[in-house]
Amino acid sequence: MFLRPETIDEAVQAIAAHGGQILAGGTDFFPQLGEAVVKAPVVDLSRVAELRGIAEIGGSWRIGARTTWTDVIRAKLPPCFDALKLAAREVGAVQVQNAGTVGGNLCNASPAADGVPPLLILDAEVELASPAGRRRLKLDRFITGNRRTRRASDEVLTAVLVPRRHEGAASTFLKLGARRYLVISIAMVAALIERDEAGRVAAARVAVGACSPVAQPLPDLEADLLGAPAAPGIGQKVRPEHFGPLSPIADVRATAEYRRDAALILVRRALEACVA
Repeated sequence: MFLRPETIDEAVQAIAAHGGQILAGGTDFFPQLGEAVVKAPVVDLSRVAELRGIAEIGGSWRIGARTTWTDVIRAKLPPCFDALKLAAREVGAVQVQNAGTVGGNLCNASPAADGVPPLLILDAEVELASPAGRRRLKLDRFITGNRRTRRASDEVLTAVLVPRRHEGAASTFLKLGARRYLVISIAMVAALIERDEAGRVAAARVAVGACSPVAQPLPDLEADLLGAPAAPGIGQKVRPEHFGPLSPIADVRATAEYRRDAALILVRRALEACVA
C-alpha cells in the first residue's frame, strides 16, 4: 500500500490507520532496503506542502520537517545557523541535498547524522503530530540511540523549532572523514560562541557527533568557557576531561582512541573559528 497525503492531518490519519513507514526524501529509506521488497504500507509526504519551508513564528524559527538541505543552504538565516548551513553542504552530494530532508535526517537517527550536532547547539526542539494532537520534545531527548527515537508509531515529525535566543552568535561545523566529500564522519563538531559587550563568552554550545550512539553536548566545557575572552587562544581551554560524555567505538573508519583525539582537535579548531 502506497499512500500520498496532501495535508498534515491526512498524513497523521494515514499513519494512525495503516501504520507502516514514512517516506520523506528517500535518501536513507531506499538505500536501507537493499535487495528487500517493501511489504509494510508507505506514507509518502512529498505532497504535503505545509511541511516544507523555514519561517519566523513567534519566538522561534520553524523548519518544516520536509525542508531539504538545499533549502537550508539557500535560506537567509542569522549567524547562529552557519553551523547548520555548513553541515547541510556535507550531506552527501548535491543531488542528496536536493532531496534529503531535515526531518528525515533526525528520524533516521544515525550516530553520524550531520544535522544533529548543529541543531543541538541551537537548543532545537522537534514537533510531533498524532491523532491526539501535537507535542514538542527537546532534540536531545528525541533521539535515544542508534536508529532509535521517541517518535511513537502513530506520530509524524512535522517541524524543528529553534528558539531565537542566540541569533547573533557565531557558529561553525567541522567534519573529519577518510576523504573530503561523500563520506561518513569519523568525528564531527558543532560549536557556537556568543560574546558580551566586554568581548567575553556570554554563551557557549558545543556538540560532538559520530563519537557516541547519539551526538553529545559537552556541558562541562560549555561551563568552563563562560566568561573567558572570546579571542584567539580560546581552544587552549579544551581539555581531555571535557570529553567524558563521549563513548566512541572502533570500526572500519577509525579506532575509538583516534575518534576521541580527533574530537578534541576539532573542538579546539571550531572554537577558534567562532572567535576569529
